[in-house]
Amino acid sequence: MEDQSLPLAKTRPETRVRNGAAFFSAVRAVIWKDLAAELRSREVLSAMLVFSLLVILIFNFALELDAATRSTVTAGVLWVTFAFAGTLGLNRSMAMEKDRGCLDGLLLAPVDRSAIYFGKAIGNLIFMFIVELIVLPVYSILYNTNLFNPGLLLVIVLGSIGYVAVGTLLASMAVQTRTRDILLPILLFPITIPIFVGAVKASTAFLQAFPMAEIWPYLNLLIVYDVIFTAVAYMIFDFVVEE
Repeated sequence: MEDQSLPLAKTRPETRVRNGAAFFSAVRAVIWKDLAAELRSREVLSAMLVFSLLVILIFNFALELDAATRSTVTAGVLWVTFAFAGTLGLNRSMAMEKDRGCLDGLLLAPVDRSAIYFGKAIGNLIFMFIVELIVLPVYSILYNTNLFNPGLLLVIVLGSIGYVAVGTLLASMAVQTRTRDILLPILLFPITIPIFVGAVKASTAFLQAFPMAEIWPYLNLLIVYDVIFTAVAYMIFDFVVEE
């Protein structure tokens, strides 16, 4: 029995390497599929960009504030814009998959379904980053505020990761229902309250040059949220799409 188990034990690391390579290959395939589909249709990015710019313009004309007051509301306006544009993008992304039958094809593919989750999440994150990269300079010009602060950019990255991690999971759940356009925000916004609280507080602190001792608690909140909810989504995605 010992002689027979030795060759098996030696092959296990190689098997793990092959499985890991197949997993990352599946993730890359899903990401590339989403990017290629978006390049052809431009449905998700165009909707997110138009919505974001409209929100910024509305706030610009609605809030006729002085420079000092604008610095205190900048973080709130930014994250309201990111939240609604991100929700629109998540909804459109999963709705297109469902309507075209691509989601069923992905679920039937002989790959780990968590690879599908990470592929969709990274694709959605790329779309959100593109929108944010366009929104920041436009906001800076309209509000005469310099937003190219390394600390603020870090907060935007951390907040976007957590928002997309949860949003992709819930969008996969909501897309199976007839009221998906209404259900996703109802499910998503209460769960992502810690992200918005931490992101708005940390963004305001960086813009107003608060000491790092006051900012670290909010950064830690974002980091812990990202890690926990990404792990939770990884573990339960298979059960969500089965339902």
